[in-house]
Amino acid sequence: MNGKKELNLLSLEEALTLDRERVRGYYREYSNSGFAKTLSLLDFDKNFVKAQGVYLWDSNNNRYLDFLGGYGALNLGHNHPEVIASLEKIKDVPNILQASLNKLAAGLAYNLAQIAPPGLKHTFFSNSGAEAVEGALKLARISTGRKKFVYCDNSFHGKTFGALSVTGRAKYQEPFKPLLSDVEMVPFGDVDSLENVLKNEDCACFIVEPIQGEGGVIVPPDGYLKKVRDVCSRYGTLLIIDEIQTGFGRTGYMFACQRENISPDIMCLAKSLGGGIMPIGAFIATEDVWEKGFGGMEKCLLHTSTFGGNSWAMAAGIASINIIVRDNLAYEAKEKGKYLLDRLNKLREKYPIIKDIRGQGLLIGIEFNQPEKGILDKITGGAVTRFAKEYTGSLVAGELLNRYHIVTAYTLNNPNVIRLEPPLIISYEDLDLVANALDEMLGSNPTFTRLAFSSARAILGSIFHKKE
Repeated sequence: MNGKKELNLLSLEEALTLDRERVRGYYREYSNSGFAKTLSLLDFDKNFVKAQGVYLWDSNNNRYLDFLGGYGALNLGHNHPEVIASLEKIKDVPNILQASLNKLAAGLAYNLAQIAPPGLKHTFFSNSGAEAVEGALKLARISTGRKKFVYCDNSFHGKTFGALSVTGRAKYQEPFKPLLSDVEMVPFGDVDSLENVLKNEDCACFIVEPIQGEGGVIVPPDGYLKKVRDVCSRYGTLLIIDEIQTGFGRTGYMFACQRENISPDIMCLAKSLGGGIMPIGAFIATEDVWEKGFGGMEKCLLHTSTFGGNSWAMAAGIASINIIVRDNLAYEAKEKGKYLLDRLNKLREKYPIIKDIRGQGLLIGIEFNQPEKGILDKITGGAVTRFAKEYTGSLVAGELLNRYHIVTAYTLNNPNVIRLEPPLIISYEDLDLVANALDEMLGSNPTFTRLAFSSARAILGSIFHKKE
């Protein structure tokens, strides 16, 4: 014996053939056991084996309509053939080679400057939205010489330390404190509160989403961003707009801030820039901000990323932008969004359980009122009500998935809101399918009783076995 441990490794082929129970088991034992339990609670952990466009198929060949769209990463849908073809074209090109200038990174940076709001020019590439936010915050500090960051309540910018420090939900912040100290939160949509903070002229930046996606699809008052732009300029504070979820046509504009014809000093991008195939993040800044921060030979390597700007991600980004522009997907999102919002607002008038419908383009949130207390609440000592308070969106999403084969999810900061965020290539027939499913579902149990009962077994099982 040579003392070498015998390894029993899975091959790719073996991993692809794992059944649902083994996947659950491996997640519980070797990955995120809580996440596995959360998904299995309402039968969310389907064994999906194929995806194309707006559809998914499970191992039993059931077809599902994807109305989640990868939280905005799938503007082009699943496995877009042109994006995949772009990767085939560069399969022999060096993917990671820092001791050179990557022609594909140069090309994608050029394309981004062409479609971005006026003035935005210099792009840094990373691998995710949170990394894009981290880089943008660092650039704001170094280019202004100021330390303080301002952000909005109910916002979501990521879960790395810097991004988490400017994310407005205590649930995600509290376990990791102390976070960055020079931060201050203001109400979203309130320009006066923002100005009260900025007038001290010690703030490096104000970071804001044009629409709060994870906050429950919260649309600010008309004119808010334009006023924000004016206030930031007045006090020398950089404006960072986070377009990670709202960008690339999602809201009916190439970028949501273009609805008010404003340009930020820095803009954060990710998700659908990779065409639904490659992970990619980026921030793009004005000439002045970039040069003050990272300009010149001495400062050009102050912020770097090993995989940022790799050839495969850049090729996917180039293909994605060209498809979005060629197929006018921003316009498609605007028109389809109007159509879907009209249908959903009619449901709101019909069913009191719907508290609100809001959104722009194909970023739409449906907020639900809390279900009435009933027999299940008595049986469980109020546990069902407590569960519904945090997971009403999950109950709705679970019903849509298991009964109607429609994939949705709740928003992270407001679990009573389900998001409708399908690929921009969605058809009107599939928009009708979702509206009709909601109509039938709510019409058959307008007080949410059926949803509570259909989920009772899973909920009670979780309650009575939570010590296991």
